[in-house]
Amino acid sequence: MSEQNKAAAKRVFDAWNMRDLDVFDEVIAADYIDHDPQNPFADTHGPEGFKRLAQMYLAAFSDQRFLVNEQIAEGDFVTTRWTGTGTNDGEMMGMHATGKSAVVQGITITRFQDGKIVESWGCWDALGMMQQLGVVQSASSAAT
Repeated sequence: MSEQNKAAAKRVFDAWNMRDLDVFDEVIAADYIDHDPQNPFADTHGPEGFKRLAQMYLAAFSDQRFLVNEQIAEGDFVTTRWTGTGTNDGEMMGMHATGKSAVVQGITITRFQDGKIVESWGCWDALGMMQQLGVVQSASSAAT
């Protein structure tokens, strides 16, 4: 079952890359909950909430791509370490396009039940993305 769950978790990233968001209906349960604190649509459960999240990021980064770096599975859980890349050429949560590119690292833990994703927890470098986009100032060394 672990290999099947890993394949299903990777399928989400592949579908996002292919812009085939209908795949989410096949792999994400109707009562799916996303625990990512960066998700402005976390209150919308199931595949529809995940589609809204993907649509928002794809509108903000039209060339966005995910690379699955590695996966670890145990029991009903799959942990995926990923890298996301893209150029900010559209609006995102009220922020105007910057035209700058970003490379972001993240980890997503998904829990499966009856072959579908029922929960996920995301941890990714949102601050680093905003710094690369020039929206947030990068930290600098203290003057001595």
